[in-house]
Amino acid sequence: MRGWLKATIGLVVLSGLLVGADRIAVGVAEDEAADQLVSSGRMSQRPDVSIEGFPFLTQAVSMKLDDVRISSDGLTVGDGSRQVALHSFKARLSGVAVSDSMKSATVDSGTGTGLITYADLAQLLPPASQLLKGSSALPVPANARLTLSYGGPGKIKASLGPLQGEGSVHNDGNTVTADGFRLNGLAGMLAGATNQRFEPMSFTLDQLPAGLKLAGADGATPQPDGLQLTFEGKDVRLLG
Repeated sequence: MRGWLKATIGLVVLSGLLVGADRIAVGVAEDEAADQLVSSGRMSQRPDVSIEGFPFLTQAVSMKLDDVRISSDGLTVGDGSRQVALHSFKARLSGVAVSDSMKSATVDSGTGTGLITYADLAQLLPPASQLLKGSSALPVPANARLTLSYGGPGKIKASLGPLQGEGSVHNDGNTVTADGFRLNGLAGMLAGATNQRFEPMSFTLDQLPAGLKLAGADGATPQPDGLQLTFEGKDVRLLG
């Protein structure tokens, strides 16, 4: 009985040491991955990285991680000339093959989400002078700013000086477009006499986080607190 008890205690202690070593190793790998994502330019700031699954060491030996989660609330995205904040970014990457130095990594598939506020979204759109079409009989103040807000499922509201309208949002790849604007109420009555209307508004995002892209035709969806972006990717080069 004593021999059995000693062996059991020994196994428990050894298991505890192995679990501890596994958790230390995964923590080191997560920190290294976060640093590499920034230094490679895939992320604009250091994200939180979580490598899921246990044990980690067996995944490390195979050089392929089953499930990696990335999150950040301070990233930026833009169209090459203008940058805005991407809030609440979260991504799940499956089948991440890494090199022994973690200098390169590829991803079998990945999904993610993030949010651009309406105030920031307006900064990605063309100048106010380019947003109106038709007669100039209905003047818009030179310092007027475009403001955007939620217009219901799939729609946003746009206001510019005395004009207010509602349009639909869709995307083609990483290009997001708001169009089909219909002027509302008094704005529509005033603009009807001058044939004014909002032009389609669009922008193309580049260098999206973690090498992902906007998903399908529903990658940009208006929500009450901003434009929600949905990301996806297959055979993505994450690092290197």
